[in-house]
Amino acid sequence: MLSYRHAFHAGNHADVMKHLVLLQVLKYFAQKGKPWWYIDTHAGAGMYALDQGYAAQNAEFETGISRLWSRTDLPSPLTEYVTLVKSFNHDGKLRFYPGSPMIARTQLGTDDRMRLFELHPTDAKFLRRSFKDAGRNVIIEAENGFAGIKALLPPPPRRAVVLIDPPYEEKQDYVRVVDMLKDSLQRFNTGTYIIWYPLLQRREPLMMVEKLKKLALPSWLHVTLTVQAQSTEGFGMHGSGLYIINPPWNLQQTLSGVMPSLVKHLGLDNQASYTLDALIP
Repeated sequence: MLSYRHAFHAGNHADVMKHLVLLQVLKYFAQKGKPWWYIDTHAGAGMYALDQGYAAQNAEFETGISRLWSRTDLPSPLTEYVTLVKSFNHDGKLRFYPGSPMIARTQLGTDDRMRLFELHPTDAKFLRRSFKDAGRNVIIEAENGFAGIKALLPPPPRRAVVLIDPPYEEKQDYVRVVDMLKDSLQRFNTGTYIIWYPLLQRREPLMMVEKLKKLALPSWLHVTLTVQAQSTEGFGMHGSGLYIINPPWNLQQTLSGVMPSLVKHLGLDNQASYTLDALIP
C-alpha cells in the first residue's frame, strides 16, 4: 500500500520518543571512532514542514515536539534532542521537523554511511532532494526495505544501526517485521535494530513483541509511552513502543531518567504512563 504519509504525524509524541532514543543510540555509535552504517527500512521524506501541507492538517506536533520546545527544565538527553530539532529551525520558530534520516545525518562521520529505503514515489523524491548534496555517503533506494535490506547485511564495517519503522497499515507488516529480523539476525547478529510500533486496541502489536521476545536474543530493551487512555470507540493510537535489539549498555539508565519527563509533558490525561524493561548483560 502507498497511501501512508508520515507527514500527517510529523513531530508527534511517537516521533519524540523514537527520535530521542535514536539520537542516543547514534551518539553511542559515533563516539566509538570506528566506521558504522545507518540503515532505514522506511525512511520517509527526510524533512517535514509543520506550518503547511499534511502536517498542518492534523497538527499532531502540537501535542509532541511543541510541548517541549520552550522548556528549560528537561533532562539532558531530552534537551539534546530538542536542541537538535531547533538546529533545523534557524529563526527560532518551530516550522520544520527532521525525519529519522536527517537526525542520523547529524551524527555521521566522514567514513560512515547511510542506506535509505522509501517505497512511496513522492516521499522518495523528497528524500533525494533532502540529501542532494550528500555524495556517496548516502544511497537512497525507492524500494521496500523489508526486501532491500537483505543485500546490505552484513555491512562492511560490521557495525550498524537499523531502524525499522513501517506504517503498519497492513496487518501483515507486523509479521513482516519478525520475519525480516529472523533473516537479518542470521546475516548480521551483532547489529543494533530499533523496531518502532504503535500502541493500538488490537492484538497484532502485542503479538509481534511476544514473537520478538521469543527470538532468544542475548540483549534487548523494550520501552513504551502511553499518552492517553484508550478510546472508547476502539480506534486510534494511544501511544507507541520501541523494541531494541543489541542496545547500547547505557540506554536503559538514560531512559529511566527521561521517560518520567516524557509522561509529564506529553501525557494528555491521567492514564499517561511508560514501561521500560531490558535484558542487557
